[in-house]
Amino acid sequence: MNGDQPVLDTLTEITAVSVDHNSLSPREYILARLAALIAVDAPPISWLATAPAVTESGMTIEDVQGVMIAVAPVVGGPRVMAAGGHIARAMGMAIAVADAELADELDEDDEDDDEGL
Repeated sequence: MNGDQPVLDTLTEITAVSVDHNSLSPREYILARLAALIAVDAPPISWLATAPAVTESGMTIEDVQGVMIAVAPVVGGPRVMAAGGHIARAMGMAIAVADAELADELDEDDEDDDEGL
């Protein structure tokens, strides 16, 4: 385990073990995970951390909406609406990170161009 990120490393290991030790297909696994995130009112960072797995599983926004509709009678409308807000904030975080990475790359390119003069 990397000493710089013990919590993130632990969460990554827990997730990997849960993937390896279940009988669900990748799609079913993500459906269950999304339902759990809604049920526990997971914060935006949890949604952001789950986004790559959702994308890799081939799920669509319609699939995510379907999960939200399916769990609404059990967890309630406010919890589902909160999940929608958390997802939107997670998307905002992802965009901010991508913008920052792009800006860093552009700065590096500018520095390289300046050195070549």
